[in-house]
Amino acid sequence: MSESTVTTIGCIGAGYVGGPTCAVIALKCPDIRVHVVDMNAARVAQWNSDKLPVFEPGLDDIVKECRGRNLFFSTDVDAAIEEADLLFISVNTPTKTYGHGKGRAADLKYVESVARNIAKVARGNKIVVEKSTVPVKSAQSIADILKANRTSQNKFQVLSNPEFLAEGTAVRDLLCPDRILIGGEDSADGWRAIQTLCSIYRRWIPAERIITMNTWSSELSKLVANAFLAQRISAINAVSAVCEATGADVSEVARAVGQDGRIGPHFLQASVGFGGSCFQKDILNLVYICESLNLPEVAEFWLNVVSINDYQKQRFAKRIVNCLFNTVAGKRIAILGFAFKKNTGDTRESAAIYVSAHLLEEGARLTVYDPKVDPDQVIRDLRHVTGQPEAVRDQVEVCADPYEAARGAHALVICTEWDVFQTLDYRRIFAAMPKPAYVFDGRKILNHDELTKIGFEVETIGKRVRHVSSSHPAAITNGIGCGEPEPEAAAAAEADH
Repeated sequence: MSESTVTTIGCIGAGYVGGPTCAVIALKCPDIRVHVVDMNAARVAQWNSDKLPVFEPGLDDIVKECRGRNLFFSTDVDAAIEEADLLFISVNTPTKTYGHGKGRAADLKYVESVARNIAKVARGNKIVVEKSTVPVKSAQSIADILKANRTSQNKFQVLSNPEFLAEGTAVRDLLCPDRILIGGEDSADGWRAIQTLCSIYRRWIPAERIITMNTWSSELSKLVANAFLAQRISAINAVSAVCEATGADVSEVARAVGQDGRIGPHFLQASVGFGGSCFQKDILNLVYICESLNLPEVAEFWLNVVSINDYQKQRFAKRIVNCLFNTVAGKRIAILGFAFKKNTGDTRESAAIYVSAHLLEEGARLTVYDPKVDPDQVIRDLRHVTGQPEAVRDQVEVCADPYEAARGAHALVICTEWDVFQTLDYRRIFAAMPKPAYVFDGRKILNHDELTKIGFEVETIGKRVRHVSSSHPAAITNGIGCGEPEPEAAAAAEADH
């Protein structure tokens, strides 16, 4: 069964998935016209400007090369639907904030709206590709809507093609993915549609990395992949609490465990906690599915992954307060990094938000620096989480320079693993801070031995650090070992991170 030829691709949704995905397709398939459309005119304007709405290393160059040649951004959704042979649905699927499934189920109202619009506008044969992260059987819902509106002039095939992009490496993940999953209907027409999409990816991806399966398996694989990755992070973070209580070093434990070929070293870096738009949302979606299928024990298992992540953020925030003599009221604390990870400006579910909110509740005055996050985004996030716009206005200052943020601060709190934080002049920073000066390294990226030689009191995840002065009231609070000495950590353990 031969596949159809695609000359025009449409993508509805110009966010973190749709924009980069279609930019790379346009780059690798210069003979195919790619139209990315979105109802958000401001976002579309950014895609057509020199400052893209999405920061990803390498993305600017790709967009500049293709834009206006075979890559186009607009708000004309109907035109894109009419012209395209193949349509990606890449709209947001947030966690529901209302009704049945509130706080866990995926909200599919945008997906359904797009499906109904396609049914209304489309003429001729179309392949509709579900790119958004959705629950199992969502493609079937899309297909049901399209088939209910099918005419003799319309024929639709619905595929599942979940994305596996990590923010900060999205372009690399698109150019050289571990795998491409394509799920479709078990029929002659379904197989033909699958092969059509495969033919596009085969332009630059080896055929052995393109995996085909049924639609339901494809949809579930996306949720399970993110759940497994998040589970590893929560597991090592749970171990980090044990390490702090016993004097073990979580980096050394992770290195030893990761040497086991059955386990491997990936996603065993303890930290203040995971964030981003996918992990928590997808796990909660999986929890909801399990509950709906009357599998409460399975639901509880996955819910605990999220619970440990919340615990890690709370534990780190409380540690800051405890080590600063059990009060941060009126103290200036510098939050270095607000994005949920380096090489992205995305702050969704960032650990920095929740650590900052806890410190604000304790009366701290925060100075925030992040090299890519817009200052207005910082304020919006903190206002949303705290529900106290006045407190945020009075207690938060967003700085354009890390030295400005650190000046006069009682503590530095590393919340994002930006490379720039490893190259700062910490002697200069130390000189401008009241003493004792603290560093709370929530990402384990700094040279703790050098910081203690400068004079800093250093606290980090899953490890006790030898302090300049180890006796103050916080040293015995809550059993977290603030200020307690330890043997010098092996240099190799630090070099790995």
